[in-house]
Amino acid sequence: MPHPPLSKHIQLLVLVFFVANLTHFVHNAEYIAYYPGLPHWLTREQIYLAWVAGASVGLSGLLVYRTKLRVLGLTLVTAYGALGIDGLAHYTLALCSDHTLATNLTIWFEVLAGLSLLLASAALIGRHISMRVTAKS
Repeated sequence: MPHPPLSKHIQLLVLVFFVANLTHFVHNAEYIAYYPGLPHWLTREQIYLAWVAGASVGLSGLLVYRTKLRVLGLTLVTAYGALGIDGLAHYTLALCSDHTLATNLTIWFEVLAGLSLLLASAALIGRHISMRVTAKS
């Protein structure tokens, strides 16, 4: 018997975060010279590889959710959303005012989309666990 698909709102949040995350990483890679404070050894290729690694966490979560390990899948999706908050690390390297408007917009789009995904999927994990506990009682 197939498991029910991931709720539509989580699917939408995954898609929005995917777009936000990709937008920020592409901007970061293509305009690396304009990101103040980034290490000089960091290359655009390394930025794209980092994006692939992060996106694989989200993809793994979606695939695992389709198995009987739904809570594990949701945990991976939650972790994927949490990766978006890492965009704030740019502000440890330089002040917000030192970044371009486009840079700030891509950072905040990624952060807010990631936080939304993190909170919504964490709430769904709580619901799944609560239903299991109630079913065992």
